[in-house]
Amino acid sequence: MSLAFHHKLLHSSVLHERARVPRGRVYCLAATTTKPRPDWTHLAVETRPSTAPGPLISPTRPVLDDPSLKSTWGHRAWLACGCTAVLVSLAKAVVASCESHVWAEPILAGALGYVLADLGSGAYHWGNDNYGDASTPAAGGHNLHALARVVASVVGPIDFICNDPTMLGFVAICSGCIMFSQQFHSWAHSTKSKLPPPVVALQDLGLLVSRSQHAAHHRAPYNNNYRIVSGVWNEFLDDRKVFEALEMVLFFKFGLRPRSWSEPSSEWTEDVEEESYQVEA
Repeated sequence: MSLAFHHKLLHSSVLHERARVPRGRVYCLAATTTKPRPDWTHLAVETRPSTAPGPLISPTRPVLDDPSLKSTWGHRAWLACGCTAVLVSLAKAVVASCESHVWAEPILAGALGYVLADLGSGAYHWGNDNYGDASTPAAGGHNLHALARVVASVVGPIDFICNDPTMLGFVAICSGCIMFSQQFHSWAHSTKSKLPPPVVALQDLGLLVSRSQHAAHHRAPYNNNYRIVSGVWNEFLDDRKVFEALEMVLFFKFGLRPRSWSEPSSEWTEDVEEESYQVEA
């Protein structure tokens, strides 16, 4: 039997074995999930009576028409008494300095009174904002006459018994700045276009608190920038959290909760227009 015949026989046997292999189909099983479609035939629309829309809340601050905030003749009388006491103290300081030829001490005393007045205005403003109201003695909200009453009662007797120019210079500047701190505060809420040029100049020099300085007091967290004469103490006291520490002491000792811990009302916040703020501040 030749080699070619063996090769042919082997090839035919391989083909025969392949023909015996069963053939079938391979199925891939995969679990699929489909969301059932909602049956819209069972849906019903419930009719409700229409109600008129509520009034829109104005984004601007409300205009307060409280009769207690209007000046009376009694308020004007106290303001006149306070101004008179301050002017008498200042005049006596100038006259005594001229007679004694002593100028440095009264001027330095006046500068010290100006700096301490800013500190005192911060303490007054902090206490009034967080714990006081219109009925609080010597506070009266943010009214000028309340401070004028205190100044007239304290400075008046000093004018009669004191002739020292240094003491009078300190008393005149300190009491005057404290009394008019509420006016400085009011100017800090106004734009430059509405203020007299001398006031704008003093604000630009940093001698009076400006709108840009005081604006931080009316933004969250509403517990800083309380000083309203020059604001020179703001950074020093706020960085050391002096008033926050006092609030904690009063709360844990006497249970007094300051208003700055609560959500502010519209009387606390101040809407500042960005354009006027950038141009004028």
